Amino acid sequence: MTVKIAVTGAAGRMGKTLIEAISVAEGCELSAALERPESSLIGADAGELAGLGKCGVLVGADIAAVVDDFDVLIDFTAPLATLANAEVCAKAGKGMVIGTTGFDAGQKAELERLIAPIAVCQASNFSTGVNLCFKLLDMAARVLGDDVDIEVYEAHHRHKVDAPSGTALSMGQVVADALGRDLDKVAVYGREGQTGARERETIGFATVRAGDIVGDHTVMFSAEGERVEITHKASSRMSFARGAVRAAAWLKSQAAGRYDMQDVLGLKAD
Repeated sequence: MTVKIAVTGAAGRMGKTLIEAISVAEGCELSAALERPESSLIGADAGELAGLGKCGVLVGADIAAVVDDFDVLIDFTAPLATLANAEVCAKAGKGMVIGTTGFDAGQKAELERLIAPIAVCQASNFSTGVNLCFKLLDMAARVLGDDVDIEVYEAHHRHKVDAPSGTALSMGQVVADALGRDLDKVAVYGREGQTGARERETIGFATVRAGDIVGDHTVMFSAEGERVEITHKASSRMSFARGAVRAAAWLKSQAAGRYDMQDVLGLKAD
């Protein structure tokens, strides 16, 4: 059965990559493409925007006007736009794949309320490799325990607007959960000046924004005499796009609920 997929933010870097990924995914079809109402690309052919040639799907600005044309919406935009899209999808019973990051506490709560009636796959990162890293981080934290200092480093392109990245925060959360720590209490976001000796239970985050870096993440477990580093480096957005399309195809047959990429890949413990 063909899964009809809509992409919002279709003219952006990730949107165009998603369109390309859908075009080569078996059993998937691009059925709607959306952009901001003020975009000069409204009415353009989505396939041509992605460099694939005409596909017959024109970029629109009103999700409500095309909500009957898709089964699942893939949304990698911004928190306010995602909330508006979630409201429409929930009323129409449409699934959502959400890769948007940067939600504040109030927006997270509002999103949870909105998506309650539908099937949603939300993840900070849809790369298969990153989700494998989540599993490895949990294992490393449990084995190494409280005998190491833990630091999270991430680097992204100069246009990324939130920091640390959602993936870095997810990595920190995996480690904190494995060690029974409250990340909100132990996270340290950057250091400057006379900070004093490092406290063992803290989890540090370092952020770089430069050039066209797609996404680098490293978690360091450092002890006296040795350290373990778990690293993922993305060289193309296609790794994220393929995962998101895979999640959309998987989501089509799922009951209402909130899922993540660990569910899609079968990496959750029984």
